[in-house]
Amino acid sequence: MVRFSVVVPAYRVQGYLRECLESVLAQSFRDFELIVVDDCSPDASAAIAAEYAERDQRVRLVRLPRHSGTGAARNEGVAQATGEFLLFLDGDDLLLPGALDAIDDALDVMADVLLFGHDTVDWWDTVRPGGDDLSAGADPLAMTPAAWNRVVRRSFWITHTLRFDDGPYEDVVPVHRATLLAGDRLRMLDRVCVRWRRRRGGSHSTSPGRAHFAITERYERLLDSPFGPRLFPYAVDHLLAVLGDAGRIRPADRADFFRAAARLSRTYRPEGHEPAGDAARALATGSYTAFETLRAAGGRVRAARSALARHKKRLRARVMKLAYRLDRRRSLDPNLAVYSAYWNRTPACNPLAIYEKARELAPHIKGVWVVSSRHRDKVPAGMPYVIEGSRRYWQAMARATYLINNASFPGGFVKRPGQVYLQTHHGTPLKKMGLDQRRYPAGTHGISFQKVLDHTDQWDYSLSANPHSTEVWERVYPSSYQALELGYPRNDVYFASTAEDTTRIRRELGVEGGPERKVLLYAPTHRDYQKGFLPRLDLLRLVRALGPAYVVLVRAHYFYGASADLAGHPQILDVTGHPRVEDLCRASDALITDYSSLMFDYACLDRPIITYAPDWQAYRLARGTYFDLLSGLPGETPGAVATTEDDLISLLRDGSWDTEETAKLREAFRARFCPYEDGRAAERVVRVLFGV
Repeated sequence: MVRFSVVVPAYRVQGYLRECLESVLAQSFRDFELIVVDDCSPDASAAIAAEYAERDQRVRLVRLPRHSGTGAARNEGVAQATGEFLLFLDGDDLLLPGALDAIDDALDVMADVLLFGHDTVDWWDTVRPGGDDLSAGADPLAMTPAAWNRVVRRSFWITHTLRFDDGPYEDVVPVHRATLLAGDRLRMLDRVCVRWRRRRGGSHSTSPGRAHFAITERYERLLDSPFGPRLFPYAVDHLLAVLGDAGRIRPADRADFFRAAARLSRTYRPEGHEPAGDAARALATGSYTAFETLRAAGGRVRAARSALARHKKRLRARVMKLAYRLDRRRSLDPNLAVYSAYWNRTPACNPLAIYEKARELAPHIKGVWVVSSRHRDKVPAGMPYVIEGSRRYWQAMARATYLINNASFPGGFVKRPGQVYLQTHHGTPLKKMGLDQRRYPAGTHGISFQKVLDHTDQWDYSLSANPHSTEVWERVYPSSYQALELGYPRNDVYFASTAEDTTRIRRELGVEGGPERKVLLYAPTHRDYQKGFLPRLDLLRLVRALGPAYVVLVRAHYFYGASADLAGHPQILDVTGHPRVEDLCRASDALITDYSSLMFDYACLDRPIITYAPDWQAYRLARGTYFDLLSGLPGETPGAVATTEDDLISLLRDGSWDTEETAKLREAFRARFCPYEDGRAAERVVRVLFGV
């Protein structure tokens, strides 16, 4: 008996089915069968499934004699299943990397039902959280009632004669029954395992009509059972959600749906139950007029509030613009410097290293940081800052003599004569930048290249870490600024780092064990063609293959927020939210990255760099690169290279990640990209910029 039977109904999903099946077959956990049920799909779905079944014995294609709907297809999949547990996916869903390992770990011998998290992806490839609460003490009935966010023991399913219904909302009854019947044999896994696709059209959830009235019949069966009182408030929430969804209930059908839902509410409301919210109270009274009045009033209130907010915003902008214009007539403050990093996120990178060195060498310079309101809590205590767009922000921008940034200041800033702008940049360019991006529209996302040039014209100095950067910047950001080939101040810390520093940082990060413990920093970069953090590396499989002697620090790109949303494991530490990547580098024995500019900084440490590039061709085509990172040539490849997960695990296990050959490659890479780095870059920059 296999551990999991993954059942996938297939009907009109030819554009998504390959990706769905690949997401299952790519799981590091191998003990499963994949049952694809062709629901007489008129497209190529069956042919795609047959292709996979022919080349992988874990895949089986089951064909229904006639189109019968998702419920019948899933029921047939259950009938054909041989696994210990059932897992259901829609044909356009994705099973996220490492999901089966995490699910298997969370199942104990007493578990009959396991609920897990999901996120959603729309037709723009925008990934959003699913919103379910799986934390300790959360009510499992509040979870999205769907087949694809849980696994169920097959014997439990059969014993309780659970079946999917025919027609829409086929999973409401069996998933609620399974949750309620499981009792203390229900488990919850607080991890996102499935990515559910919101399609623009062609799916049940985007096809309005009276077919959605089927949900009232589903809930009536559940409410007219011993479980009714326990389930009632969640049934009401679900019915109101469907009623309020214009993609399901048309305006002409809204009154009829309300009456059907109100009948259930009046008939099955438990004694003493108090409806929560105006909509639920209107449903309890059965007054559609009251419901519409509340809805219309709510809409008017929201519209009024929105109009008032827009008016206040426009008025505030006019006031700020006028005040900023007046402030620009005042004299510059010769001792005021404004700093910003990464589009006003938090103090970091080269600007932070310059700020800290200026406090030592030029104490008369008052440094002020620009941060957005949502990042203000991350500013270290005692560090002066202004909120982006505030009155104090515009005052500082109008009067500061020095402006230091690694990206750009918010729009509306006008550089005055006498102001000195240092653009520090935030990495050595591997990918195409600036005007070179025009040939790679996938990575531009509507960039105005005229605005890029207007911004470049504000620079007085452009900081370079190496000759390669100088050459690129001068071509892709053409203007009259002066190149400062002085090295990156953020890298100074690497030249003062000691073994004691490494021990201390590891202890702060929670890395247990002595210096014999190997710490790997995994830091993949952002892909312009991918939304959300979706690592191309099964981290659970990696640490299991390497054994307890290894710990992996995972640093997602800052575009993805403060967390990589990883499964808990003692050998995997999510350090995405750590404020200083330099500390993470110092704590590690080696870097695993793909195309991140962190590799150029890490070379200062003279520690092994492993290039893991499973999508190199896609990345080069989508974004373009200045050299071939995988060429194996000195000065281009920084060390060992892996293009598959198996290759990466193999080179880590057999030691080929750190050999005489990789050391020579690293030496050549360091010579090309770190020629100015010696631990004194910040001092050189401060002396040039502030004249000390």
